[in-house]
Amino acid sequence: MRSIQRTLLWWLALGLLAGIAIATLLIYGQARQEANALFDYQMKQVAAALPSQFANPVTPLFTPPESPGGSLFHADEDVVIHIWDGSGRSLYLSHTHPALPPRAELGFSNVRTDEGEWRIYSVQLGPAVVQIAQPMSARSQVAARMALRTVAPLLLLLPLIGWVVWLAVGRGLRPLREIAAGVRQRDINALAPLAVSSMPDEIAPLTEALNQLLARLSHAIDTQRAFVADAAHALRTPLAALQLQAQLVERADTAGARQEAVRKLRQGLERLTHLVAQLLTLARQEPGAAVPPHEPVDLRALAQDVVAEMTQAALDREIDLGLDADADAGPAMVRGDADALRILLTNLVDNALRYVPAGGKVDVQACRVKAVAAGAAADTVQLVVRDDGPGIPAAERARVFDRFYRVPEAPTGGSGLGLAIVAEIAQSHGARVALEDAAPGLRVRVEFPAG
Repeated sequence: MRSIQRTLLWWLALGLLAGIAIATLLIYGQARQEANALFDYQMKQVAAALPSQFANPVTPLFTPPESPGGSLFHADEDVVIHIWDGSGRSLYLSHTHPALPPRAELGFSNVRTDEGEWRIYSVQLGPAVVQIAQPMSARSQVAARMALRTVAPLLLLLPLIGWVVWLAVGRGLRPLREIAAGVRQRDINALAPLAVSSMPDEIAPLTEALNQLLARLSHAIDTQRAFVADAAHALRTPLAALQLQAQLVERADTAGARQEAVRKLRQGLERLTHLVAQLLTLARQEPGAAVPPHEPVDLRALAQDVVAEMTQAALDREIDLGLDADADAGPAMVRGDADALRILLTNLVDNALRYVPAGGKVDVQACRVKAVAAGAAADTVQLVVRDDGPGIPAAERARVFDRFYRVPEAPTGGSGLGLAIVAEIAQSHGARVALEDAAPGLRVRVEFPAG
């Protein structure tokens, strides 16, 4: 695994070395300019200190004067002084090398010789011309020494700087290690949020994200525990009833009594099977469960299939189950899970068939409508199940979506999970469920965003 601390240290070390190298180059360039200015000034001073007239034709014993503070040039700088008279006759030459130009260009100039590049200053003093030359390498050496003396303290302090940087990076990353240690020490029952107030600004977003994850995990665990408790409570009564009915079958003395006990046992098994199926469906719709990818679904075609499947159940109860469909209307498309939407509609129709008395009517409709919200029109798809049964009192409509809740006048055989499953599936599809009066009866409207 990559180490943030090691990466930071490497980059800081490389940045520090690059900064020192760039600073050295800049200091060398500035020192080179200062050395050029200083040596040019000294060359002018030497030329100005020479006598302006030379009486003898040749003066081999001429020695340049020294400045009050000593020689303007050191011996190792190899300064060449050449003096001519007005006729071009050489009056003085300090060195025979390098070979300088025979004609002097007044002022400063650079000349490349076999011994490297030289800086030359030429000036006319009366009838004489003075030429002073110095190698550029001497100036480079002086600039290099000045730059090295300036950078040397930084190089000596480099280990100390590296140690300070190592401590600073380690201290800066300490909150990360503290968070990791705190999370590592927790178990499934310790889901309290992490402290954010003492965290640096750079680590606070990570801590907040972890707290949000812990909150979602806590909610999922609480939901799972509540579901397990509700399932255990819901299964306890049917299982006890099945055990009792099985005992009645064993104790039956006559064939008629045994047949009646078996019939009740079969009904109990059907109710238990329905309850388990509802519980499994509800578990698949729990928050945090794996959600299948949403695909385009035609609710009108889905409604036709569900109505066709439940027609026999409606006929058995002597209920008129039909589909209100406009032949000219197009498909009512939404994006969702087709299996979950089928369960939603099946539960709505099954609830309606359970509550509507014999001779009643249940209609299913799926259509695309235009809704106006905040001054803007938007298409929605509505799935409507309408019946002419007793309906649900307005005071009970908010509670019927709770798990295992059944209105007092509800017929026997239900589990109290049908509308809870409808609400969960609708929420996962971004839909809204509304219970409305159908005068008489109940109208359940599920409104989806158009796909």
